[in-house]
Amino acid sequence: QVQLVESGGGLVQAGGSLRLSCAASGSILGVGLMGWYRQAPGNQRELVASVENSGNTNYADSVKDRFTISRDNAKNIVHLQMNSLKTEDTAVYYCHIRGFTYESGWSPYWGQGTQVTVSS
Repeated sequence: QVQLVESGGGLVQAGGSLRLSCAASGSILGVGLMGWYRQAPGNQRELVASVENSGNTNYADSVKDRFTISRDNAKNIVHLQMNSLKTEDTAVYYCHIRGFTYESGWSPYWGQGTQVTVSS
């Protein structure tokens, strides 16, 4: 069984910063792509940023130059540093990984979600 534990969400004023973290644990033997998605009320879940094992990153256009994704491969942790936050960044943020277990091989896993609210 694989668990993803997210932390770092909360309430911040526009222009402020937050740092999200997500730690993968359990029977996981390897971690591939790691990323963050978000879903605002009435909207579909969308990719915010992702990072490969190699360190290659991908960002949504709306967060480029404001957000930075990073990972610690030794600890299976992924971070999302969010700067210059805007009210439109308000959403539930979900951690997502592709993880390898003996039982299931390579499979996608999701965190429980953490609320980020940016006030004007």
